[in-house]
Amino acid sequence: MTNPSSNNDLYFGKDLEALSFATNYYNWILEEFSPFLGKDIAEIGAGIGNFSRLLLKRPIRNLVAFEPSRNMFPLLQKNLAGESRVRAINGFFEDHSAKFNNHFDTVCYINVLEHIEDDRGALCHAHSTLKDSGHLLIFVPALSFLYSELDKKVGHVRRYSKGELVDVVSSAGFSIKKAKYFDILGIIPWFVAFVLLKQIPTKANVSLYDKLVVPLIKPIERALPPPIGKNLVLVAQKAG
Repeated sequence: MTNPSSNNDLYFGKDLEALSFATNYYNWILEEFSPFLGKDIAEIGAGIGNFSRLLLKRPIRNLVAFEPSRNMFPLLQKNLAGESRVRAINGFFEDHSAKFNNHFDTVCYINVLEHIEDDRGALCHAHSTLKDSGHLLIFVPALSFLYSELDKKVGHVRRYSKGELVDVVSSAGFSIKKAKYFDILGIIPWFVAFVLLKQIPTKANVSLYDKLVVPLIKPIERALPPPIGKNLVLVAQKAG
């Protein structure tokens, strides 16, 4: 993964600021991963700490949050200030992974893997830092026809199909425990707003979707996993 350009940081920062209002959405993601969360966690590409703060509400022991962006790292530090269980590192995970060999029981990529050109290489680094039987937790954008100007501006290299994601994770040495599409109702709003109209997320539209749609769709998808969705959830395990 190359360093984000200042232009990508600008758009990505706005994107993350808007997504900070998606409390229900982030909690929904975390619920998908909760049975697999360990005590010693690495979050790759922590951004400004939206997901980090939710992890810290769980009974974890340590969180190492990696964020390569020089622009976003100060916001990450500010949002996680005063939390003794956190170590924030301003750098690429791949550059530091050798120091964490067999260290973590959970590695998280939340809206990050799609930014990485060599995704398999990154996952191999994650594999080396996990303890035996440790879990890899991935949340990514899905469906190539939803690739938009926004995806490009924030540095997304791709949007995955389920088969593509399963294949690349398996090729890095993991066994797949769960892989499913997520947020079927988000497909049409995303396509209209970001593919057709080329908008960027705002606090207002993110908050509206979070408050009205997420509470409606979450129990439905829990009972009936959708055949397609705007995103993908994947859980994999290192052999132990």
